[in-house]
Amino acid sequence: MTNKTVETPRRSARLPVGVYLLAFSLFAMGSAEFLLAGVLPAVADDLQVSLSSAGFLITAFALGVVLGGPPFAALSLRWPRRTALLATQGVFAVSVAAGLLGDYQVLLVSRAVSGVAYAGFFAVASVTAISLVTPDRNARASGVVVSGLSVAMVAGGPAGTLLSHFTQWRGGFWAVVALTLAGIVACSLGIPAANRSAARPSVARELATIREPRLWGIFGITILTTAAYMITFNYLSAMLAEITGVPTVWIPAILALFGIGAFAGLSIGGRVSDQRPHAALLAGAVAIVALSVGMVFAIDRAWAVIPTVFLLGIAAFVVNPAIYGRVFAIAADAPTLAGATTVSAFQLGISATPVLAAAALTQSLTWVSLIGAVLAALAVPLIVLDRALSERQVAHLAKRRSDQNR
Repeated sequence: MTNKTVETPRRSARLPVGVYLLAFSLFAMGSAEFLLAGVLPAVADDLQVSLSSAGFLITAFALGVVLGGPPFAALSLRWPRRTALLATQGVFAVSVAAGLLGDYQVLLVSRAVSGVAYAGFFAVASVTAISLVTPDRNARASGVVVSGLSVAMVAGGPAGTLLSHFTQWRGGFWAVVALTLAGIVACSLGIPAANRSAARPSVARELATIREPRLWGIFGITILTTAAYMITFNYLSAMLAEITGVPTVWIPAILALFGIGAFAGLSIGGRVSDQRPHAALLAGAVAIVALSVGMVFAIDRAWAVIPTVFLLGIAAFVVNPAIYGRVFAIAADAPTLAGATTVSAFQLGISATPVLAAAALTQSLTWVSLIGAVLAALAVPLIVLDRALSERQVAHLAKRRSDQNR
């Protein structure tokens, strides 16, 4: 008698290629957000406007994301997802190109339009990513898509700034246009034309879902945690130069460590969050508190600040896949508008950092990290509350099934 080994089918751990194509497209478009800050003085000089007026170009993009993304998501709800992805990328590329060919007023409007298109793409890309995988890999797929934005923040923006140094400020933005066009081609070839969804899109259902109080708790967590780590990251270069005394040439390398940590955090968070989202949220928020406080004591010693920056990148981006995991768990039947509002919440957290830092900067640069610690600490009770509500809902559903089986 021979023994036969029965092999059970094993699901590949690799995500579909479409998820990575969406991450690439988000990288291309997100680079435009982080590029402008690096070339702002050159833009002001070329367009003959004040530096503060040039700063409104950053504000215009942020307002487009925060205010325009959710309405656009609702309006495009009945479009096939691939059509929405291609359309948002197309509008983004055209608006960026138009701004480069016009004067300050044209550029201002184009930045707002490109912000709307960017938010629309981000929201639809997140929903598309989870439609390409099984539900137990939703957070991981969302984490990969968000990784495109972290690459844009750490690599795309600085690389575009460097290119603009040699080609004048428009060169980096023309590169963004070219990469976005490449993303359009990639998505047209690699993203399925049809939605894989059991429920037909409904504006009424989306609007009903977005009123769910638990979702707004997650949006609050998103704003607080994003502002908590971005307020330190945004002023890290200044702290390294003025307090740590790091030579200017080494500052980009230390900032890149934050990005490397972000990749590690996204990988860890994506794998943990599919099964234990609240554990990832709590661990990330508490770690941001501890590392933000630790930054105050580490900032005057290069040997201490370097690992702190790396660990802060990990802690910050452990949270993001868990946020998307919770949003799509709560809004499972109507995720598009919820996804767009999540993008707006991320952007609101980023945009709030200059206002939050204003008071701290009158005292000491390191105070911005203390504000970050406070913001992350404020997110903890919201996470605990969401966990309690989630556990209560699971218990209620289990009891109802038990009653039905009697």
